[in-house]
Amino acid sequence: MPVILVAPAAFKGTLGPRQVAEALAIGVRRAAPGASVLECPVADGGNGLLDVVLPAVGALRERLNVTGPIGDSVSAEMGWIDGETAIIESASACGLALVEPEDRDPLRTTTRGVGELIWTAADRGAKTIVVGLGGTATVDGGTGAARGFGWTFENAAGQQLPDGGGSLTDLASFGSGWGLGARVVALADVVTPLLGPDSAAPVFGPQKGARPEEIPHLAAGLARLAELWARAGRPELGTLPMGGAAGGLGAGLVFFAKAELAAGAQWVLERAGFDAALAKADLVITGEGVFDRTSLVGKAPGEVVRRAQAARKKVAVVAGRVEGMIGVHTVGGDGDGRMLDATALAQMAEQVAREALGL
Repeated sequence: MPVILVAPAAFKGTLGPRQVAEALAIGVRRAAPGASVLECPVADGGNGLLDVVLPAVGALRERLNVTGPIGDSVSAEMGWIDGETAIIESASACGLALVEPEDRDPLRTTTRGVGELIWTAADRGAKTIVVGLGGTATVDGGTGAARGFGWTFENAAGQQLPDGGGSLTDLASFGSGWGLGARVVALADVVTPLLGPDSAAPVFGPQKGARPEEIPHLAAGLARLAELWARAGRPELGTLPMGGAAGGLGAGLVFFAKAELAAGAQWVLERAGFDAALAKADLVITGEGVFDRTSLVGKAPGEVVRRAQAARKKVAVVAGRVEGMIGVHTVGGDGDGRMLDATALAQMAEQVAREALGL
C-alpha cells in the first residue's frame, strides 16, 4: 500500500498547520484506506511556526504583554524549544492581524514588541532566540525592535524619533542598546532586500496599508537607515537577501542584534525530519491558502514541492486558490482559504489523492 506524506502550512485566518495536516490526512485515508499516512506540518517563519516546531503536548508556551504594532498592549506568545532556546513569531507581537484594516499604517506601526520579546527571552537565560519574521504590519527597518532592547533614534536636533517607518527620513543618529547575551536566528520566507526597486517598501508597503504616495517616503527612510548602517561598518545590509523581510526587520536584527538570517522553510523542514519522511513517501500533499508562483520562492509549501520533485515523488497541492502551477496535481477553490474548514479540506485531499494515485 502507498505511503502518503501530508505536509501543509497554515491556512491563514482559519487553521494552523497541525489542524490542516489532520484534516488532509482524514481525506487521504478515505481515498486510500490501506495507505500509511505520515503527517509533517510545515512553516517558514510566518504563521504557524510555533505550532510546527513545538510539540502539541507538553511544550512550554507562554503569553506576555508587549507593545503592539500601533502602540497599545498586546498579548504575544513565546515558546521554548528547550531550556536555552526560545522561539517567537514576530506576527504575534506586531502582526497585520492585530491591526484593523482602517488602522494599518506602516508610517506609524512598530516592531517594538518583537524586541521586548527578544529581551525577555535573553533575560530569562536563552542562549539562542529564533525569530520568525513573517506576517508583520510594519516597515520600520527593525528600529522598533531595537528600541525594545534599549537602542535610541534621534533627529538632527537630538530629539527622539517617533516609532514607525515614517520618521526614518529624519534619522540623524542612533545610540547603542543593552547587550544581548544570546544568538539570534531570524527566519525569513522571502529573499527581498531592504533597498532597490523590488525591496521592502514597494513590495510589502501596500500589503501593510501604505498608500501609493507613501511608498517613496518609506523607501527613503529605509535608505537613510541603511546609510547610517554603512557609516557604522555594515554597507552590505541594504542589499542583503532576506534583509527586507518583515519590512526590513530582517536587516534590522542583523545590525541591532547581530542576528543570522536563515531561510525559514529550510530551517523548519530540517528540524521536522521532512527528508526522512519524504524518502518513504509515494505521494506528497502540501497546501496553503493561496498557492502561486510566489509560493515557490521561500514559502514552506513551495519548498515541499521543490524537494518532492527533486526526489522524483508524486506531489499534489491543496489550496484555497491555485494559480499558474504546471506539473503538479492541484485542487483549489476560488478564494484565499479563509472560507475552508476541516471538512472541506478533507474533501479536497480525498479528491487530489484519488487523482494523483489514479484511484
